[in-house]
Amino acid sequence: MTQKDTLLHLFAGGCGGTVGAIMTCPLEVLKTRLQSSGISLRPVFQVQLGTLNGASVIRPGPVTPGLLQVLRSILEKEGPRSLFRGLGPNLVGVAPSRAIYFAAYSNSKECFNGIFVPNSGVVHMSSAGFAAFVTNSLMNPIWMVKTRMQLEKKARGEKRMNAVQCARYVYRTEGIRGFYRGLTASYAGISETMICFLIYETLKKHMAEGRLKPSSGSDKGASDFLGLMVAAAFAKGCASCIAYPHEVIRTRLREEGSKYKYFFQTARLVAVEEGYAAFYRGLIPQLIRQIPNTAIVLSTYELIVYLLGKPSQ
Repeated sequence: MTQKDTLLHLFAGGCGGTVGAIMTCPLEVLKTRLQSSGISLRPVFQVQLGTLNGASVIRPGPVTPGLLQVLRSILEKEGPRSLFRGLGPNLVGVAPSRAIYFAAYSNSKECFNGIFVPNSGVVHMSSAGFAAFVTNSLMNPIWMVKTRMQLEKKARGEKRMNAVQCARYVYRTEGIRGFYRGLTASYAGISETMICFLIYETLKKHMAEGRLKPSSGSDKGASDFLGLMVAAAFAKGCASCIAYPHEVIRTRLREEGSKYKYFFQTARLVAVEEGYAAFYRGLIPQLIRQIPNTAIVLSTYELIVYLLGKPSQ
């Protein structure tokens, strides 16, 4: 791959990530709030039957607020601006992170094509895993600051920390290591990226085979990019449902002053204290956000690569 092609993938990935981040920021804030341990749980009373003396026991149990309840609470107590908390570091980080990811993915795929069967599932999964590892390692400090800002709850009129103030606070209270909290969960989440790109590249390959005809040439139309958006949305939806628990664990690890210290310790605490259903808190806004976001990112990436250079292989 030439230097021009690498720069093209960097630019296309950065543009796609920026557009997607702006359009889906409120949903990410809702997802992060639902994932956190600080969310207010509504007490309900559950009836437990079958005690030793045959009597029933009424005991309180927690119920997680729904998506609309959290949205209403944020709007009433904090104002609409809170739905865009963390957008600053997100915009600062999303363009370089997507640029790094797509450049690493394209270059590693070219290398793995020379080792394994070209454009096979192993190549796509290995390339996606390597790209995600590089991106997570480099960008974790920015995502840490973004998560802290999204979890900060301030009433209307109260002063909120900006990204620089938040970063200084993390450094002052936790040191350099504080910026890498949740990195192990991000590494666990590489499986989601690998699954997503395996499904996406497989669908993309089948779409290309169905489109190519002796007389059609290689020009892409609007329907082709719409197809890529649908393929990306389907791939991300499947991957998110399978690998979602790491998102909850990562948010818990990034909470300020929390009892969550390590990946497996956090997973055990969540399972024991809140049940296994807690690992899927925030899944609905995650799907609502990630499916269109991934479709926007990947289709924008494919469109820019197609318009400014040769299509990605």
